[in-house]
Amino acid sequence: MRRSERKQQDPDLGVLAGQLLFSIQDELFAMLADQGHPGLRAQHGAVLAYLDAEGSRATDLARQSGQHKQVVGKLIDELEVLGYVERHPDPSDRRAKLIVPTALGLDQMERSDAIVAGIEERAASAVGVEAYAAFKDLLRRVGAHQRARA
Repeated sequence: MRRSERKQQDPDLGVLAGQLLFSIQDELFAMLADQGHPGLRAQHGAVLAYLDAEGSRATDLARQSGQHKQVVGKLIDELEVLGYVERHPDPSDRRAKLIVPTALGLDQMERSDAIVAGIEERAASAVGVEAYAAFKDLLRRVGAHQRARA
């Protein structure tokens, strides 16, 4: 059996996780585009998914998303040009900058939360609320175990 056939018949964890991620991202960013946020790309999620409404440091965004600081910096630059974030001095450390969502960024965050909640409700409805809760718990545990090994 060819590798590609085996991966289709019995995909490993990485393939399954990637398929789920890409499917959610495709739906999320298509719906955001329809709701007034057409300039966003899935890559921007590395910043937007972890950004606090009060602002976040770029180093924290990089750590939480698992992306290199340089990648996160480039994404922040793009989001700043698009009008989703601004850089402000961090009141707790004047040498640092906070990445703060603008009104447009806050709108995107609110819409994203609602879209993802709808995706999760559909998934829970498809497999059952208890099964979906157990799936999320297992996914959290497997992810935590994997991160602890890194």
